[in-house]
Amino acid sequence: MWPILALSTSFLFLGGSEAFATNPFTNSRSRSRVKRSNIQLQDVGDTITDPLTTDEEIHREPALAATRAPSTALDLDHPTASEPNLPSQILATDSQFQKSLPDRRSYRAISLARNSLTVLLASDPETDVEAASMHVRAGHFDDPPHRAGLAHFHEHMLFLGTEKYPREEEYEEFLGRNGGMSNAYTDMEDTNYYFNVAPLDHDNDDDDDDDDQETADVEAGATEKVKRGTSAALAGALDRFAQFFISPLFDESMLERELRAVNSEYLNGRTADNWRNYQMLKQGASKDHPFSKFGCGNYNTLTNGGDPSVKNQNDGNSSGEETANESATPVAFGGGSSPREDLVKFWTDKYHAGNLRLCVVGRASLDDLQRTVEQTFGGVRPPPPGFVANGIMDRIRAGKLQLPSPGESHPKDEHGEFVFQTEHSTYGPSVAFGREQLGLIREVVPLVESRSLKIFSAVPPTDDPVLRESRPFRVLSHLVGHESPGSLHHLLMEEGWINSLSSGIGISCSDFCLTSISINLTPKGMRQRDQVLAKTWQWLALIKDSVTNDPHGLIEEYHKELKTITDISFKFREMGDPTDFCSRAAEKLFDYEPHKVLIGSSESGEYDEEVARAFLQRLTPQNSLIVVTGPDVEEGQDDLDSSARDGEWQIEERYGGKYRQVRMSDSLVERWNHPTDIDSRLSLPGLNEFIPEDVSLRCDDPESLETFDPDVDYRKEPPKLIVDNPKLRMWHKMDRTFRVPKTSIRLQLNSPEVYRSPRAITLNRLFQKVLTDDLNSYVYDATVAGCNYRVSCVPSAYRFSVSGYSEKLPHLLDVVTARIASLIQEMKEGDEAHPALAEIFNKAKDNLLRQTKNYIYDSPYETGSYNMRMLMEAPVWHISDYIAEMEGEYADNEPLTMKECAEVAEKCLFGRSKAVSLCIGNIDEKQSKEIAELIESHFLKSRPLADDENPRFRSLRLPTKSEAIQIYDESVAAREVPIIYEALAHSESEENNAVEVVMQTASSFELGYEGLAIQELIGHMAYNSAFNQLRTKEQLGYIVSAFTKKITGGGNAFCVLVQSSNTLPPGVEERCLRWVEQFRKEIENMPEERIAMEAQAVRANILEKDIKLAEEISSVWGEILATVPHTDHYKNPVFDRLERFADVLTLDGDSIDNGSSIRSAADLKKRVLDFYDKYFLPSSPERKIVSSRVYNRKAKDIFDENVGKPGFISSYDDARKLKQHLSSFPTAPYW
Repeated sequence: MWPILALSTSFLFLGGSEAFATNPFTNSRSRSRVKRSNIQLQDVGDTITDPLTTDEEIHREPALAATRAPSTALDLDHPTASEPNLPSQILATDSQFQKSLPDRRSYRAISLARNSLTVLLASDPETDVEAASMHVRAGHFDDPPHRAGLAHFHEHMLFLGTEKYPREEEYEEFLGRNGGMSNAYTDMEDTNYYFNVAPLDHDNDDDDDDDDQETADVEAGATEKVKRGTSAALAGALDRFAQFFISPLFDESMLERELRAVNSEYLNGRTADNWRNYQMLKQGASKDHPFSKFGCGNYNTLTNGGDPSVKNQNDGNSSGEETANESATPVAFGGGSSPREDLVKFWTDKYHAGNLRLCVVGRASLDDLQRTVEQTFGGVRPPPPGFVANGIMDRIRAGKLQLPSPGESHPKDEHGEFVFQTEHSTYGPSVAFGREQLGLIREVVPLVESRSLKIFSAVPPTDDPVLRESRPFRVLSHLVGHESPGSLHHLLMEEGWINSLSSGIGISCSDFCLTSISINLTPKGMRQRDQVLAKTWQWLALIKDSVTNDPHGLIEEYHKELKTITDISFKFREMGDPTDFCSRAAEKLFDYEPHKVLIGSSESGEYDEEVARAFLQRLTPQNSLIVVTGPDVEEGQDDLDSSARDGEWQIEERYGGKYRQVRMSDSLVERWNHPTDIDSRLSLPGLNEFIPEDVSLRCDDPESLETFDPDVDYRKEPPKLIVDNPKLRMWHKMDRTFRVPKTSIRLQLNSPEVYRSPRAITLNRLFQKVLTDDLNSYVYDATVAGCNYRVSCVPSAYRFSVSGYSEKLPHLLDVVTARIASLIQEMKEGDEAHPALAEIFNKAKDNLLRQTKNYIYDSPYETGSYNMRMLMEAPVWHISDYIAEMEGEYADNEPLTMKECAEVAEKCLFGRSKAVSLCIGNIDEKQSKEIAELIESHFLKSRPLADDENPRFRSLRLPTKSEAIQIYDESVAAREVPIIYEALAHSESEENNAVEVVMQTASSFELGYEGLAIQELIGHMAYNSAFNQLRTKEQLGYIVSAFTKKITGGGNAFCVLVQSSNTLPPGVEERCLRWVEQFRKEIENMPEERIAMEAQAVRANILEKDIKLAEEISSVWGEILATVPHTDHYKNPVFDRLERFADVLTLDGDSIDNGSSIRSAADLKKRVLDFYDKYFLPSSPERKIVSSRVYNRKAKDIFDENVGKPGFISSYDDARKLKQHLSSFPTAPYW
């Protein structure tokens, strides 16, 4: 339920394809695993504060309130353990599954004897993450009319206690002390729950609360049953998880709090364009179809008319501030009604075995996993008689759908029209998008400046039995989004009308789909959108003509080509993250035979011209909805045919989106349907020359086999330094572990010129954009075929990444690097010599300016975090500095030119620099050295940087209270937080406030391995407590987090963050500070053994093995980059750094020499308390604390009152003044 886009039911296709965000409502109970990416490295200058280069991650970890729920479990009949222990039915054995070559897991699909629950089991003896997911074929389409959002709210409530485990925080606490996390999402027709744990076997994992001994006894009994082989962590988690689907409480006393959590989530979405656009699309559907429902829900809809501003008799209102109507007599549910009865009915109707699918991944054998699942999920209710789930396979088995037989003609109606069995079959006779809802042009005014044109066309469900075989939408998406010369994308880019174009399936439901052609427009393109649309319909006409008049020609070749690419991709598909795998696989069990779950949509049949033609016939203007979005639409253009100027402006009810729409004129439809002329620049692309043919492995070459040692764990072998000279250091590692024919080449060119000034970094970013646009036509086919490149500009350097199938990679690298040089030369020749290139440069300027200015519309908590980073890091350029380079008086007098851009980029790329590189994967040492020669010949012609010229960034030490008094005056001594950075949200519609309390600790060098490990452990334990207190109990807001933060330049901090729609920043800040004190007491009262368990969980997360080549690449490249800012003394990467880090948290074993003296649980607890007291307690003279507040516009008067007061920072000029008093942390690394 974080305001992000999770694409759960959408499809992604080749060829610049796109998925429309269906915005499933994602639960916020997600703990960031303390994996390699979270144990931060010493900074390398690439994360310097900048909204355009870095996105600080918030640790979104879960917690629920700590109150025992009364026994209000549902009174339903369930299978019991005393029933006969019948064997489960085996649906598919391991040998029947279609697997990729790298897949080393063993699989089994079963149907539980007691309830017919379908389960996919995956045994992976080497996994460091065990996981499970339950997929429910029920979502917000199933909401009752009087409770919009009930499915979403129901998903929340399942986490809040069960009959067997009534404490609402029990599930999350268990996962937390076993290194795990959980989350869930609610979508249109689906709800998915998932969790993961480390495969731990704690000696005593009972709850330490005396009041919960009964729960502990139950837990011990459950574990005793299943501990034969299945880890205690997975067994215990499955037992708790199963109770969601056996005996949830839906405790009445918890409803009010969670209703407000959902309402806060809803309010967060009101200022996000993606939520507005999605709801406007839903509002435009037929009111008789469930797609039109309001899926998120809010307090009013869930209580059937309740007012959240009315004081509730069940609401303690402990947030510290009065709400509206505080003096009024308390009423239940704001004057509405309790949703509990509807929650129970929803669960009873939808949550039975026939409507559930489970997937589990664990270290144990398949037999052990099966026994565990049988014992934990055997109590799930069986389906009612005659029940048929809304899944393809269930409907086929029930005879409601028929698979086409080979050679059989496709069904047609009495008019000769193609019949798709699934279309309008689920909710018929209701049709979501029929004639009334299509053939329209809609104009939308966005909150954030953006311009786009989308064409949504109604088509049959893509998993219809007829479409599943030949998948015509895949070829269509490939062609519509193609970017080679002659394509629609290339033509529109050449005209300067668009920034991007993508296509794919936008909305996917069981009885309809919407295809989406999504075009991001430039201002010029917005003015010329009639032409953009005309060219788009011409392009579609060209494709249709090829299908109709050349049925076994080019289109069939594209189909074969994409089939080959997909086959190769699946053949070498690596095992993915177990949690993601479980979530996806559980859903696929509804739509594929169990033995085909792994291959899924990667399997396709031969091209079917008749099916392709029938599908393409749906792509017409009268069967489409055209949505034009941009600030310009309010002004109107009288000369545009694609304008909705004759429509009346309307405001969408739920999110407040502003739009108007009109029906397309008959003449316009005719013109688009039958274009008289097709632009001569449009032509279908040629076949792809980048599809790999040689997929042999270098580790299987004779010379490699001679050196292979079966007793060596090559996963632990570090890369080898093969080039070491003043200009370039290159490491190489040939893959022997993952065995895929893929290689990755990484290069970083360090230069102090990149971030020399706001103008320099702006020009370098512009060059990056121009290069990306320019290279599209050169390398698009390579991208489609699985070879990718990326050139990015970070404050310390230019970075290059080329990855994919090894055979074609050197050529791709040569194309990219050679084009950089020629592009710079062309740009230096100026606008007149290259007008098309000048058009691209001007478009890049417009886009960068728009993106930079849109930053002010970020969420309040993001704005607050940015302000804190600006205060604590140096050197940094403020966002206003970038804007001043692109617009305003100075920009008018000294405009950014294409020639200057090329000259600055040339100095950074080909001037004095210092380079590091990595060649890893299916590449041998000889080939890697050839890559090194290519790099040196292209880039490293000047003399290298001197060591002191290497760009370095610093972390500033915040003042203690006594130092703050010296900087300001004695008045700041009266506040617990002496320095407060305040800002005002830019958007008038923003309803949220935010506070981030930052408490600095010390530099990584000063903390060392031990201090950093203790800090990480505190952060790991803190989140559950903060979430429980500040969100669940006090209901301050939906977004609540407590986390450790790495500051560029070596600094560290512990942060508490809250975004609230009901409490002003001073009140939020006060509650955060009181929690900091409360959490100290919680640690003090925590048994030593419990802290040791938490430490073991953190250690297990840190030591998770890389499960695919991309993860190993990220790990070792990160270690290499960590050495870049340092002197020669620290130039060698510490590839075993994580093992040394984790050793601090090892209390019973041999110790690596990392300076730690922690040897027992008692030692560990003492170190944790000492660390906490030194850096976080108000009484500590060393506490360095600053608060960042962001007010919504309604609180502007309060913000204004503090401007100019000592210790209050109200602008970046105030921050600059303070920074002059601050010293820097040591930049030396801790290793």
